[in-house]
Amino acid sequence: METEKNWEPATRNHRLSRIRSFFRYAAEFDPTLVIHLAELKRIHLKKEPDKSFVLEFMSPETVSVILSQPDTSGKMGVRDTFFMTLMFDSAARDCEMLSLRLCDIDIKRKVVYLLGKGNKPRYVPINQTTIDHFQKYVKLYHPFGDKTAPMFYTIHRGEKNQMSDDNVARFFRKYGRQAKVICPDVPNNVHPHMFRKSRAMSLYRSGMPLSLISEWLGHNDPETTLIYARADTEMKRKAIEKAEAIGRPVLPEAEKRMWDGNDNMIRQLLGLDLK
Repeated sequence: METEKNWEPATRNHRLSRIRSFFRYAAEFDPTLVIHLAELKRIHLKKEPDKSFVLEFMSPETVSVILSQPDTSGKMGVRDTFFMTLMFDSAARDCEMLSLRLCDIDIKRKVVYLLGKGNKPRYVPINQTTIDHFQKYVKLYHPFGDKTAPMFYTIHRGEKNQMSDDNVARFFRKYGRQAKVICPDVPNNVHPHMFRKSRAMSLYRSGMPLSLISEWLGHNDPETTLIYARADTEMKRKAIEKAEAIGRPVLPEAEKRMWDGNDNMIRQLLGLDLK
């Protein structure tokens, strides 16, 4: 599977764990299968590379190329454009987007109400461009203005059902492939969560404090947001370039000594007469 299907260690480990679980279950009914379980235990899980400091994100310019791909002359293109625009603007999770109801967007206050992990609610501001897309979308998909209806839905057997995450992943991949043709910076596999990370990195580079970004993203642990500071090589590069421009090495800032600039203290330390 590794050589022919190019499985990553995570996929390989997951499949191996599932096979082991099945044989543990089967061995309860047929003890002769225990020998196979023992053989499976001798196959060790593979160590994965540490990707805790690796962050997949795109620049706002690259995201704009993807957002321009749907054909907005058609109904589905209007839906997909609004979904991706709202997701990037609000930095919402996929599940938060899919759980939205029509009443969760307030165009007067320019905010969207998101229900995050652990049913933790938050209000996130949205810009006028997103609201314009929303109003166009509502005319096509919610002409009767049912405030409790799911914001994004598909129709199955004449009934509206909440859109699935598989459907979302499908059109993200589709527009990512289209955008890749005209913009090499587009990643090979564009997925919904990448929009959330890209927005967060854009906010960080714009100067928003990490504590506020943590609130924006709905992180339970503020430490989670530190990955944006660790992963931003561009800001590190600019800091190095700035230091080199003025001929100074990039070193930790030296702690100011308490006697610097204090002549009286220096004389006292040297035992000199202050008169």
